[in-house]
Amino acid sequence: MYVKTISIGNMNTIDNKIPKVLVVEDDMSIQLIIKYSLNKLFEVTSFSNGLEALSFLREGTLPDIIISDLNTPEMGGLELIEQLKTSGFFSAIPVIVLSGDENTETRIKCLDSGADDYVVKPFNPRELEARIKAILRRTGKFSLTKMLDE
Repeated sequence: MYVKTISIGNMNTIDNKIPKVLVVEDDMSIQLIIKYSLNKLFEVTSFSNGLEALSFLREGTLPDIIISDLNTPEMGGLELIEQLKTSGFFSAIPVIVLSGDENTETRIKCLDSGADDYVVKPFNPRELEARIKAILRRTGKFSLTKMLDE
């Protein structure tokens, strides 16, 4: 057995696949900022509302993590979280809420509904990247090294 490091940018994946990030955000400028800041490390797909994102998930494409705004048309972020967490199939996908709402009660409601983190807009894209990496490390999607049998 030996240790082999597999790097993507400055990250290492467990299975040598580029992690998938699903972004649910109706503000196109924020979508672009997220895509631009994350595209070196992640495969980023975005939708402008939770209903489109849920349809995408039901087609069988599972992301490693979801970043969702709270206030999107048709289906907001909180409703999306509730749909995901009550589904046996999607419930394990981590969710980071991205919102302009700084209210503590809103944060608590999101976290109690199943969100894994809450980031307030305006946000630093590097901090968002760091939070994504931290969650993916905790969920076993990233590791510093990959153990291989020879």
